[in-house]
Amino acid sequence: MGLAIPLSGNALFSGFYLNEILSRVVEQETGYHQLFYDYVTALTELAQHSNPEPALRRFELALLDSLGYGVDFLHCAGSGEPVDEAMTYIFREQQGFVASLMKSHNLAFTGSDLLALASRQFTTSDQLKAAKRFTRLALKPYLGSKPLKSRELFLLRTRKSTQ
Repeated sequence: MGLAIPLSGNALFSGFYLNEILSRVVEQETGYHQLFYDYVTALTELAQHSNPEPALRRFELALLDSLGYGVDFLHCAGSGEPVDEAMTYIFREQQGFVASLMKSHNLAFTGSDLLALASRQFTTSDQLKAAKRFTRLALKPYLGSKPLKSRELFLLRTRKSTQ
């Protein structure tokens, strides 16, 4: 598929990021047909929108799905009850999201955040931040401890543009 998707600025660095996480996570010669279409969709969204965050979060969630990282965003792992938009939930690896009274914790997410993750529609900046927090937590075991070069390049570019 010979696509020419014009990327520049933040979109270009976001494209570098997508390529880097793919090269670290996906095994060579393994067929991930749906993931390829998710990748093309993400690149297209990056080219069309000024804010890359929603496209990156949707792609990261698609990547996790392709890897078999199944998380139920719609039900409390402790009770099985549907997620309540107004409740707070703590993410427990290997278990899912459990209702909690702790609101300020790196692993705490609102029910509204979880519903946004399930639908992959992020209408508020808080939902986007929560999605980024979740995908970083979930991708960490796959990416390892080695820093991402694309993040370093982006930070370097950001520093240069503010000087």
